[in-house]
Amino acid sequence: MKEQNLNYCVILAGGKGRRLWPCSRDQWPKQFIDFFGMGRTLLQYTYDRFARLLPKENIYVVTNEDYESIVREQLPELTDERLLSEPIHRGTAPSMIWASHRIFNKCRDARILVTPSDLTIVGEDRFEACLERAFEFVAANDYMLTMGVKPTRPEPGYGYIQLGEECQEGVHKVKSFTEKPEREFARMFMEMGEFYWNTGMFLANARCALDTLYKLVPSVLRTFDAEHPEYDYVEENKYVKKNFPSYPNLSIDFGVLERSDNVCVMRCDFGWADLGTWHSMYEALSKGEGDNVTVDTDVVLDNAHGNIIKLPKGRLAVISNLDGYIIAEEGNVLFIGKKEDSSADIRRIVNDIQIKKGNEFI
Repeated sequence: MKEQNLNYCVILAGGKGRRLWPCSRDQWPKQFIDFFGMGRTLLQYTYDRFARLLPKENIYVVTNEDYESIVREQLPELTDERLLSEPIHRGTAPSMIWASHRIFNKCRDARILVTPSDLTIVGEDRFEACLERAFEFVAANDYMLTMGVKPTRPEPGYGYIQLGEECQEGVHKVKSFTEKPEREFARMFMEMGEFYWNTGMFLANARCALDTLYKLVPSVLRTFDAEHPEYDYVEENKYVKKNFPSYPNLSIDFGVLERSDNVCVMRCDFGWADLGTWHSMYEALSKGEGDNVTVDTDVVLDNAHGNIIKLPKGRLAVISNLDGYIIAEEGNVLFIGKKEDSSADIRRIVNDIQIKKGNEFI
């Protein structure tokens, strides 16, 4: 890729991953799990992808301090400067602000990509071409840019971006954004042809990222800059640990797509899936006998269809006369529930269990 030294990547790896409960737990969330039995976790796969495209020294990871030791174990090549550990769970917007601030103080002309750690890409060559175009766009334009892909099914678990005016070939102003619509609306969006899935990957040049996001949140790092004219990331760490709770719980999606007018979407043609929910994982993975998905699991199927099954090593799952279910076990919890649109149900169940049973099962 051209001018790689100016291109940076920030991997967001601080979420609790509760939508993939019970396999994803608060103490060991999905991004740190080798879900597919391939020897690499979702975080490591994401790091590997961008290490092929960018200098490793330009890859940063933002996580929660509860997971810092896990990140260090899984990515031992990360330096202290490139690992940002938040003291409290907040949304992805504060994460992007902190990482952009750090990168800006290293390279004023940086172009920054912020990406989740739990997505899958199909068609790496097409992804690389789209990413190169995206970096070139934000280098020349003071816009926040998200990468959108054309829907292949009416998926209610994703965000949908409506294309507005075309700024340049393949890049449009964002006309509207809808997060996780009802299935009928998702089907309507798909049929209209002007809505794209939000991949959760955002780009901007460093100055634009800070200018845009600073308008949405309280002054934290701006105050740090005023008090510390000579930048030092160690001092920044200390300051953030103390002041990070001042930030609101705000996602990039809502903060930027709904509240900012300088945001664009690029139409991309690579294959993409968010592995954040059981339903989306089912849709993304290869189907076997009876359209079932078995995730690194030993299973016998008898007149079973459309299920997703993940059990620990050493377990045999015998699934008989069951259609459209999640069967997932980890540690002291076995979960069996309907697959379709399960994300909201799992959040509700997890909250109920936390109240009734405590954190042991969460």
